[in-house]
Amino acid sequence: MLESLSFSEKRELMLLLEEQDRRKRRNKLRYYQPYAKQREFHAAGRLKSERLFMAGNQLGKTIAGGAEWAMHLTGRYPDWWDGATFDQAPVLWAGSVTSESTRDNPQRILVGPPAKEEEWGTGFIPADCIVSRSRAQGVPNLLDSVVVRWGGGGDIQAGESILAFKAYEKGREKWQGPTVDGVWFDEEPPEAIYSEGLTRTNNGQRGQFAQVTFTPLLGMSTVVSRFVMPAATDIGTESRSVTTMTIDDAEHYTPGERAKIIASYPAHEREARAKGIPTLGSGIIFPVLEESIVVEPFEIPKHWPQIGALDFGWDHPTGAVCLAWDRDADVVYVTKDYRERQKTPILHAAAVKPWGDWLPWAWPHDGNNDVAAGEALAKQYAAQGLNMLSEHATHPTGGNSVEAGLMEMLDRMQTGRWKVFRTCPHWLEERRLYHRKDGKVVKLRDDVLSASRYGMMMLRKAITQPEPRKSDPRNAVSGGWMG
Repeated sequence: MLESLSFSEKRELMLLLEEQDRRKRRNKLRYYQPYAKQREFHAAGRLKSERLFMAGNQLGKTIAGGAEWAMHLTGRYPDWWDGATFDQAPVLWAGSVTSESTRDNPQRILVGPPAKEEEWGTGFIPADCIVSRSRAQGVPNLLDSVVVRWGGGGDIQAGESILAFKAYEKGREKWQGPTVDGVWFDEEPPEAIYSEGLTRTNNGQRGQFAQVTFTPLLGMSTVVSRFVMPAATDIGTESRSVTTMTIDDAEHYTPGERAKIIASYPAHEREARAKGIPTLGSGIIFPVLEESIVVEPFEIPKHWPQIGALDFGWDHPTGAVCLAWDRDADVVYVTKDYRERQKTPILHAAAVKPWGDWLPWAWPHDGNNDVAAGEALAKQYAAQGLNMLSEHATHPTGGNSVEAGLMEMLDRMQTGRWKVFRTCPHWLEERRLYHRKDGKVVKLRDDVLSASRYGMMMLRKAITQPEPRKSDPRNAVSGGWMG
């Protein structure tokens, strides 16, 4: 088709394409199409005041943070937007570890290449929205603040937002002072900086409002723990959300590119850089690569025995798993998982009963404890129709040692005899964060893992699914049913 055009027509077409490209680069925000995980992070902002986007390197966490901040600063929300919004021009902060990293990451994403002033306006803040900008002192091409045109469409009265850039290295004092409407921490902040920045938003338009985007190379720090392993006494957990993005969620990489990238990372940083899993070093309890234990779901053969297992909770969640046992190869498969907090046994039992009312259930020793209602927890679950085993979980040789159970699980993982269905997100999430501190197991965020341990201890009570028949199949359960 091009061959049929004259020289002048080709030149005109070239100029049109160049203008189209220029306009697209000057309004990057309009063309932002988030991946599923990025959109999940955005959507959480509608109800959550503190959000963590924990992802591997070069997967799109900073892009997501920058795109959202540009929307708030301009008031230009796309039709698909289901996250937080502002009704007036906001004052927002964006910061990183050093002045240089603030310039090279948040500023670059929001404004454009720092060293090319003529391209400022090719970031997520559209060129026609940048009213003015002021430079910071001491660091080449670092901006101190940007005034952004906000709103002005339809019934929305135009205003001016303010974006200020900060650096953790400047100390807590530089994060004190005015009230702002939101703070974006790009890369993990020290606890004091995070606390001070969040405090600045207390009286903002949405109250506390902060987003954190980083690759967790600092391990289980205080800030990471705040989100993923809060203390039982922490009253702010309902206001926080965590979105984890792995290299498998980054749609711009091919399978071959993903494999090449993962192989390029040092082994001890591989899971943090590729999967956004905090680096736990020697403290991790199950130091195995995730890909070595994860399998795609398949239909369980009828001759494989199965068992369910529960870990009771209230303030910390109740966890449950279903285990299938390939006795010939001695391989245990985690096929289903469940985790919910602050719900009654009636609701938990209703959630897991569809796994099979014939399924025998293992449970911990505290299931014999009396509760306010005057009935032991295990009996309450039995009353809801679950096949609770007659005794709490013990090892075949007796006792219920936690360390013995953990070592058996680890041995199975390292020898290929413990597998997990990819459709068990709670189990995989807990495995990534399960660690020791000062040699002791940190008993937080381990509900599904604990249930797995109880089920493994009681594999001897696992049974095959009975053929359908008119009589109650629970009568055929070996090992004693509490009902």
